[in-house]
Amino acid sequence: MSTHIHDMVPGQRLDFKGPLPKYAWSENKHDHIALVAGGTGITPMYQLCRAIFNNPNDKTKVTLVFGNVSEEDILLRRELAELENTYPQRFRAFYVLDKAPKGWQGGSGFINKELLKTVLPEPKEENVKVFVCGPPGLMKAISGPKVSPKDQGELSGTLQDLGYTKEQVYKF
Repeated sequence: MSTHIHDMVPGQRLDFKGPLPKYAWSENKHDHIALVAGGTGITPMYQLCRAIFNNPNDKTKVTLVFGNVSEEDILLRRELAELENTYPQRFRAFYVLDKAPKGWQGGSGFINKELLKTVLPEPKEENVKVFVCGPPGLMKAISGPKVSPKDQGELSGTLQDLGYTKEQVYKF
């Protein structure tokens, strides 16, 4: 989009729409949420984290699984580390890199079933929600694609394999 805007000439018109509310959050809506993000898919996840942790009445526990190509690609890393340090009992972040450097302590390759089974809240726990946002390949593998802004589509992929229900998953 930035290339398109840069190529515009004075007098051309550009219309914007939004903001478009996606998931209405209220404090303590869920006991534990999981955020599975890839690349810039961290954007709505971080907004959700800010809404939770900026509200002293919200006690929601948050687990983030964040996949990127390289370590340099990890957006908001400092801010996420600050959340982990400030709320160690309520916020955990797990990073997965497609091209992990030598000595990398996080996961490597792609976000997989074994990692999610280990770190996400159990699907049988009461009042849990899993949010997913990322590129098409991640969406297909983890939750199945979203059909349209108003249609979440069917649940498939790793989350279905792990026993989550369609009602427990929200696709941004």
